[in-house]
Amino acid sequence: MNTPETSLPAVERVEKPALVLGLGAMVLCAALGFRDPAQFFRSYLLAFVFWIGLPLGCGAILMIHYMIGGTWGFPLRRPLESGIKTFFLMVILVLPILFRLPLLYSWADPAKVQADPLLQYKHSYLNVPFFLVRTAIYFAAWLLIAWFLNKWSHRQDETADARLTARLQSLSAAGLLIFGLTITFASVDWVMSLEPHWYSTIYGMIFMMTEALVAMATMTLTAILLAKHESLAGMVTPRILNDYGNLLLVFTMLWAYLSFSQYLIIWGGNLREEIPWYMSRARAGWTGVALLLIIFHFAIPFLLLLSRFVKRRAELLGWLAAGLIVMSLVDIFWLVTPAFNHAGPEFHLTDWLAILGIGGLWLWRYASQLKGRPLLPLHDPRLKEIMQHG
Repeated sequence: MNTPETSLPAVERVEKPALVLGLGAMVLCAALGFRDPAQFFRSYLLAFVFWIGLPLGCGAILMIHYMIGGTWGFPLRRPLESGIKTFFLMVILVLPILFRLPLLYSWADPAKVQADPLLQYKHSYLNVPFFLVRTAIYFAAWLLIAWFLNKWSHRQDETADARLTARLQSLSAAGLLIFGLTITFASVDWVMSLEPHWYSTIYGMIFMMTEALVAMATMTLTAILLAKHESLAGMVTPRILNDYGNLLLVFTMLWAYLSFSQYLIIWGGNLREEIPWYMSRARAGWTGVALLLIIFHFAIPFLLLLSRFVKRRAELLGWLAAGLIVMSLVDIFWLVTPAFNHAGPEFHLTDWLAILGIGGLWLWRYASQLKGRPLLPLHDPRLKEIMQHG
């Protein structure tokens, strides 16, 4: 039987510092929150929305791999499975938001609902009890899918039962549909409803692409860091790195296409209910953030990822993946923060502390799970066939 990886130096160097950083930043952020609760919850929501995208993106990429196969997915199988195990941590981290909804959402404040006819019209959907029920449904669905994906993968390691591959494929087909629906509704609930007068039918798909992109970038960095480990010797080749670069290119292009499509439809429609959302993100300093996204979240990565020279070199691809993670955070910042501040971007200490706090805790949980399993699913019949053919 394949044995767990008991010594992963690259992972062990990160695990404990991430926990210390996460706990320390969360304590400081909470302390500042007593002075300004509203800003604390705004910062916390920003950080949570970004970091929840990692396990969601990992789950989607893992299920895509189960459905279509391909050599590219086998070095990422364990990191992806470790990523979806962090859902348990995210269940705990979402709780602070649920206790103080009126500080974030106008539809959760009875006085604002009473004064706004549109909020009264949407009250049957945008109300606190139903919001809590929907959030519970989202996490229940994600946890259940993650549990079965890991359970059957672990059983395959123990029994070498080839039938489990078909079972994982069937689960992935249904799981991707469930992920698509729940992520769409979650993005509407958690972010789009910050500005309840505005709506977009493409919004959920944009979030899916952002989450897939940041997860793929994180998994690419993980594969590069673990490439020298004996279990992955000969697996993370320039050809595999080229595949990872192609996936990053696909997700970057889809993000840009969906974002531009939403802008084109809304701006071309010239509807007074929808255009103000873009107007608030095209004034003062927000214009600079939008240009930053166009240049560094699409144009430059797009051009670099067209090059095989960049994609086949671990160091270059690693830096590019890290840059995409940072720009994905800027993208979430551009989507969330203007709902509270139309005058221009302001950076608060709680923003950085919340991002570092939740991020440190997520990274600690991710690293601790990564050590518990063998890095390659050697009993997967598709991997055996690939290795037999070199």
